[in-house]
Amino acid sequence: MGGKFLAEFELYVMLAVARLGDHAYGAKVRQAIEDTTGRPVSIGALYATLARLAAKGLLTLRESDPEPGQRGRPRKFVRLTAAGEAATRHSAEMLTRMIEGLTLSVDEAHK
Repeated sequence: MGGKFLAEFELYVMLAVARLGDHAYGAKVRQAIEDTTGRPVSIGALYATLARLAAKGLLTLRESDPEPGQRGRPRKFVRLTAAGEAATRHSAEMLTRMIEGLTLSVDEAHK
């Protein structure tokens, strides 16, 4: 079951990669997470997470040839593997199950 469960930020990364498809690379993944969640994402945390997910076999990384206007730096494109797609689907389904029927209310005594 090791790679079947994703941490919160890993799930955000995997969902952003899935949403971006063939256009998923570091900066776009970061922007997608920030735009969707409102959560700031450090590029270092993102790349560490991408490397960890790749090491687990959940996604693949490939560098593009440097493009003009990028100061000669290649982009690191990301793609989900079949195992990554399965882990993302499983984690999203578990989160959905936990949320179904939930009503949150703040009890003033527990603040």
